[in-house]
Amino acid sequence: MSGRVLLSVLMGTALVPFASAHVALWHPSMWGFNVTDQTFSYDNRPVAPLMQMPFSQWWFHNHLSYPPNAGDFFELPAGGTATAELACDKGATSYWPSSQGGDVRQGDSPCPNSPTSAYHTNGIDDLKGCSLAITYKSDPNDVQPEDLAVFSVNQTCVWTRFTDFQIPAEMPACPEGGCICTWNWIHSPDSGSAQMFLTPFRCKVTGATSSKAIMTPQLARRCGADPANGVTEATPSNCTVGAKQALYWWQTERVNMFEGQYSPPFYNDLYDFKDGAQNDIFGDSDVAAAAPSSSSQKAATTSSAQAATAASSTAVADNQNETVVETSTSSSPAAASTTATTTSPKKCKRNAKKGLTESKRSVKKEATEKRSNTAHHARNLGRFVHDSTVH
Repeated sequence: MSGRVLLSVLMGTALVPFASAHVALWHPSMWGFNVTDQTFSYDNRPVAPLMQMPFSQWWFHNHLSYPPNAGDFFELPAGGTATAELACDKGATSYWPSSQGGDVRQGDSPCPNSPTSAYHTNGIDDLKGCSLAITYKSDPNDVQPEDLAVFSVNQTCVWTRFTDFQIPAEMPACPEGGCICTWNWIHSPDSGSAQMFLTPFRCKVTGATSSKAIMTPQLARRCGADPANGVTEATPSNCTVGAKQALYWWQTERVNMFEGQYSPPFYNDLYDFKDGAQNDIFGDSDVAAAAPSSSSQKAATTSSAQAATAASSTAVADNQNETVVETSTSSSPAAASTTATTTSPKKCKRNAKKGLTESKRSVKKEATEKRSNTAHHARNLGRFVHDSTVH
C-alpha cells in the first residue's frame, strides 16, 4: 500500500464518528484505564453506561481488578481549578497513545465528528451537570457509595473535552495513600436512555492549608424548580444543607435515588448542587479526628446501627406509652451518671428526673426527624417512581 493510500485510510478512519458514543473521565489514575470492549464478556469500557445493574457491576464500574499504577493521582489544587478530560474514547484525549484506535482528537470536542446526541444532549440548554466526589479512604475495598461527598460541580457538562472543576479552598490534605474520587454524570432524559456514568480514580489534594474534615455526606433532596414535572417554584427549605452524597440511580440495588425513568436526578440546582466548588461541605472537626482506624470504623458502624435500632424502638414506645420511654431511657449515660453521685437523695432525684427529661426530648426529636425524612422519601417516591405513566 502506498504512503498516499495509507494516509487516506487513516484520515478516513479519523473522520468516522463514534457509532455508539458515551462519555468517561480519562486519566491514568482511573480504574479501568486500559479496559477495552474485549476485556469483559460484556461491554464494560469506562464509557459504557450503567443501567439496571447489580451492585457488583455498577460499583467502581466493576473495574476493581483493573487499578491504576502506583503513584498515579489526579491532582486537586485546593482553592484552584482541576481540568479533566471527558471524551467518548481515550483516543480523543491526550492519552491517545494507549488507545485502540490511535489519535482521533478534534480540538475541544468530547466526541470528534459526532453530533451532540453522542454525549446525550440536544444543545447547551439541555445540559444537566456532572460532579466530582471524594472519600478520604485509600483502600478501595473499604469504600462504600455513601462515603463519597460531592465537592465540585460543573453544570455545563458534558459539553467540552477539557472540563474545569473548581476545588474548595478548605479541602484538607489526603492521607499518605491518597484519596479516592469519582466522576459522576446523569444526562438529560431528552437525549438518551435512563442511565448513569461513574469513573473512579485516585486523587490527591495539593496545596492544602486547612485541616477541616468534610462532613458525613447526606442524601441530596429534590428542592429546585422542576417545570418538567409541574413544579414552577423552588423549595429551599427542602434542600439538603452541607455535604451531599453522589447520586446513584437506575440500578437494581444499592441506589439512593428512586426517581423514575423520565425524572432523573441531576447535579444542578434541582438538587441544590451549585455550579463550582461546594464550599458548604466542611464541619468544625479536624480531619485527623474524623478518620478512625478500620477497627474503630467497624465498631462505630455497629454502634451506630445499634443506636439507630434503639432510638427507633424507643420512638415507637414513646408514641405508644410514655411510661415505657422513661423505663427504657433510665439506663442512659445521663441517668446513670446522676444515680452514681453521692449527693443528697433529693438532689439525686432532681438530677435523674432532669436526665430523663433531656433523654426523652432527644428521643422525641429523633422520632420527629425520622417521621419527616420518611414522609419526604415517600412523597418523592410516589411522585417520581411512576412518572413513566405520566409521560
